[in-house]
Amino acid sequence: MTSESRPTVEQEEGRGGGGGSRFFSVLLVGAGLLMILGALILSARRLEYQALAQETEALAIPTVAVTHPSAAAKEEELRLPGTLQAYVESPIYARTNGYLRTWSHDIGSRVGKGEVLAELETPEVDQQLAQAQADLNTARANARLSEITAKRLQDVGRTDAVSKQEVDNATGDLEAKRAVVQSAEANVRRLQDLESFKHVHAPFSGLITRRNVDIGTLVNAGNGGTSQELFRLAQTDPIRVYVSVPETYAPAVHAGRGAHLALAEYPGQEFHGHVVRTAEAIDPGTRTLRTEVDVPNEDGRLLPGGYAQVRLDVKVPGGGLEVPVNALLFRSEGLRTVVVDSGHRTHLRPLTIGRDYGTSLEILSGLKAEEWIVVNPPDSLEEGQEVRTKEIAGQEAPGPAAGGREGGGASGAAR
Repeated sequence: MTSESRPTVEQEEGRGGGGGSRFFSVLLVGAGLLMILGALILSARRLEYQALAQETEALAIPTVAVTHPSAAAKEEELRLPGTLQAYVESPIYARTNGYLRTWSHDIGSRVGKGEVLAELETPEVDQQLAQAQADLNTARANARLSEITAKRLQDVGRTDAVSKQEVDNATGDLEAKRAVVQSAEANVRRLQDLESFKHVHAPFSGLITRRNVDIGTLVNAGNGGTSQELFRLAQTDPIRVYVSVPETYAPAVHAGRGAHLALAEYPGQEFHGHVVRTAEAIDPGTRTLRTEVDVPNEDGRLLPGGYAQVRLDVKVPGGGLEVPVNALLFRSEGLRTVVVDSGHRTHLRPLTIGRDYGTSLEILSGLKAEEWIVVNPPDSLEEGQEVRTKEIAGQEAPGPAAGGREGGGASGAAR
């Protein structure tokens, strides 16, 4: 090869320098791409953090269900809770000591006045009666002897054969013996009465609602100490119902006023009766008038001890507001309800309540018809707290401060 065709040293060095510059350029491009990728990742993470913060802030605002107070009827009937009681109810106790021999009526039995409910064995009373009768016979024998002696002395005394003192002694002895006879007779009658109490009779016609003894049970006389109630007898026709009428309506309730009973076990049915008497005095503890209603119960469908809603023929003026009972908060400072204003801020409002309708309460003061109240408010709600509202019962939730409604969803959407 000639010297002209061979590359010179300068040409070789030029070729090596061009390769190095290309490698450096590739490194610069790679580094730039990495920087761009890192910037994109950091930007995405910042967006994620911002979204998480916004979601956390949104979740920190509680969502509550709201509704309006409802308007009460301007005139309504007076309905009050009542308790059914037997017209006459009496516990039956034994009047003598002994063991239960037999019982003839169990719970649910209807008995007439004078029917035997149970029989007792009274061996001690029987022996005491036998002894008393023997003592009576002895007293009568002694009295007869004294009578004969006194008569003889009186006859002899007419002839002055005996002193007057002996005649008087015989006469006094006769009177004493007669008194002993009377005492013995009284003791026999007492024990005969006790023995007759071995037959337990029904004092009136009614229904046996309780039996507490069985054959062989030791029974003690009376209703104190260790004595035991044998039966409980109830007369259920008619049946009594006691209601407590609020003082405000007491002047309208008097004897003869109609009354109607509604019971859960007989839906859609009413039992008609009337007011027979009132206490004619207001109970200072409850500020109510105790009122008795009598209802015929010939078929025995009404049971003593049952619960009934009593509707009295009394018109009660209304026209106020009603709120559901689950819209109330019971705080240490008193009864409160939570009102949400147009700025979605809560306010704990004190209330003055009237009648209790069971599922709702009458509000006398503290609310307006156009205000929104929170249903089932959590105890954690505080004054001035921001909340989101949720419509219930097809009503609109309060709008923003300008008065409009946020969003445009249907009822039930959170705001």
